[in-house]
Amino acid sequence: MPPASGMIRGVSSQDTTGRPAPPVLDEISRQIIAQLQEDGRRAYATIGKAVGLSEAAVRQRVQRLSDSGVIQIVAVSDPLQVGLFRQAMIAITVDGPLEPVGDALAEMDEIAYVILCAGRYDLLCEAVCADDEALLQLISTRIRALPGVRHAEAMVYLKLRKQTYQWGTR
Repeated sequence: MPPASGMIRGVSSQDTTGRPAPPVLDEISRQIIAQLQEDGRRAYATIGKAVGLSEAAVRQRVQRLSDSGVIQIVAVSDPLQVGLFRQAMIAITVDGPLEPVGDALAEMDEIAYVILCAGRYDLLCEAVCADDEALLQLISTRIRALPGVRHAEAMVYLKLRKQTYQWGTR
């Protein structure tokens, strides 16, 4: 497939309207992502050998993928091992616009991610707290106090069976 207009070694920058375009990943970028998903600390030289590029070329590609928001390279800790013993999915129903509530949730340190969705609930968010008391305070005094929040339902995690970040680039 020929390179897409605006594609700079695997990542596109703008579509024809001037808005940021969804990234267009070439096969090399996909392979680099797969390598990093297997081991985020894998050396660029090792990745380069696997994908047929120099260490410097891999470093540049990873930087562009990171700068464009396609990837993040982070350490994922086990909440239990760092003293965060209560996790919950919180399903929220909102009266009015969803974005202001989603933005307010995103500002809370205890909230790991926020999803605006369709269906029974308007928003889903994951809370990671030190204990039940911290979760109670988060829901009772902060989430339910947000303007527009009609209902917040917590689904407390009892046991984590799977958590993966290796979905690839399909």
